[in-house]
Amino acid sequence: MKRLKRAVRACALLLATLATVGIAAHGTAEAAAKKSFKLAYTVYIGFMPFSYMKSSGIMKKWADKYGIDVDLILANDYVGSVNQFIAGEIDAVGVASMDGLTMPAAGGVDTSVFLITDYSNGNDIVLSKTAKDVKELSGQEVYLLQYSVSHYLLNRALQKAGVDPAGVKTVNISDSEISAAFVSQDAMKHAVSWKPLTEDMLKVKGATKLFDSSGIPGEIMDVFIGKTETLKDNPDFAKAVLGAWYEALGILKAGGPKAEEMRAVMTSAMGTDAGGLQSQLDTTHFFYTPADAYAFLTAAENAKIWDSIRTFCFAQGLFGQGASSVDAIGIETADGTVLGDKNNIKMRINASFTKLAADGKL
Repeated sequence: MKRLKRAVRACALLLATLATVGIAAHGTAEAAAKKSFKLAYTVYIGFMPFSYMKSSGIMKKWADKYGIDVDLILANDYVGSVNQFIAGEIDAVGVASMDGLTMPAAGGVDTSVFLITDYSNGNDIVLSKTAKDVKELSGQEVYLLQYSVSHYLLNRALQKAGVDPAGVKTVNISDSEISAAFVSQDAMKHAVSWKPLTEDMLKVKGATKLFDSSGIPGEIMDVFIGKTETLKDNPDFAKAVLGAWYEALGILKAGGPKAEEMRAVMTSAMGTDAGGLQSQLDTTHFFYTPADAYAFLTAAENAKIWDSIRTFCFAQGLFGQGASSVDAIGIETADGTVLGDKNNIKMRINASFTKLAADGKL
């Protein structure tokens, strides 16, 4: 899954501004009348059930129930899909929760999480050819995609080990280059990345996993976001998506012939094999039921997670030059807690649709 790079922030903020102006100019009448919606997702294990939802007709069945059309789009470019969302070209997009905060929300787009799919439970890894403990990274260079969840994972690993993150130099490298470079370049000793990229990296002689996302359960969330106004004016869109999602997840959890069919679709969409798919499933915590998802979203711990995320993002300058403090952007969690400016809430965790699903009211 391609994660956020600083190089795209200026473009993202510009598109966010244009999108906001467009909304103000057209008002809410057009949004209220929508019957066709576009949802984009990229190749990542937490989003792959959408490929089955499309090919099996499950998404169409739920969309038909609400008298709407929902087009599921497998996007080639992660950042590009987020920019399309900001510009209003698509209605919802799958993101790492941190990117939802630093791109559309930080850019001024009132954004709501309406579905949580999973959290990384070992998919994201800090690894080294020479170090055997996170503490040994002090004073060293660590290669990663800067300002991404890899960067966040490294910071959290260092904090937990009692190491000042400022004492470690991060070196930016793209997700398309990091695996081959770690394998072939002796000078690259330490790195942070995610599956499946890390599978070859861990095969390098001496390579050791120092820390992974299972050490910070729930902090690297994968979610689907929509513009708050769109979801308010068109609740049937979110209901249809969640209805289809939990039907698909129920098939995957139950096992049997249908689950094998679903696994085959996911495997093909990811360009991997059965073993590769299982490896990623093993280190991904899916919320298989809406009740589990709702409990996670409304727990007091969820607000603490968002506080950790926003603190990292502000420290890295990802709120933009106009942000004078970590409180510049308001985040409203599902339990009603507001972090930051209550008059500038741009990220909202909306668990109402998950609650409807849990109560069997979709």
